[in-house]
Amino acid sequence: MIFRFLKPPRMSPRLHRLKSSSLFSALTPLELKIVDGLLHERRYLKDEIVFDEGEEGQALYLLMSGRMRISRLHEGMTQVVAELEPGGFFGDLALLDNSPRNAQARALEPCEVAVFFRADFLGLMETDAVLGYKISLALARHIGLRLREWMGTGRPQLEAL
Repeated sequence: MIFRFLKPPRMSPRLHRLKSSSLFSALTPLELKIVDGLLHERRYLKDEIVFDEGEEGQALYLLMSGRMRISRLHEGMTQVVAELEPGGFFGDLALLDNSPRNAQARALEPCEVAVFFRADFLGLMETDAVLGYKISLALARHIGLRLREWMGTGRPQLEAL
């Protein structure tokens, strides 16, 4: 076909999984490939801790398969903040600063995650401002949604990520 070059490139199942995340949903197939090249794969066994409360945050984690529990100590008791399914992400504040983690992330079953390190994100923002902007905007919207939900509940902040 003469106009084959006008067709969008085919996306792999992995790129479809990335696209299903709200963090990367606005990206084009080419932009998804660029981001995918920056992600590091990690696998965790059931009950394995991804990070602990109080550790320095250096990366965002995108859950590709399995389930993850986010919990924190609150007034001496463990409080479950979230249970995430594939497509969910956690540790997002680590892209913005290196503050200590506010929660623990633990695999509920064998999991595969894609790790996006802050250094790679900052480098991307320098080399591809449009792509960095799209991810930053999605991140800001996610954090804003979480804040609005918290403001509507009247509960103490359970900021986990």
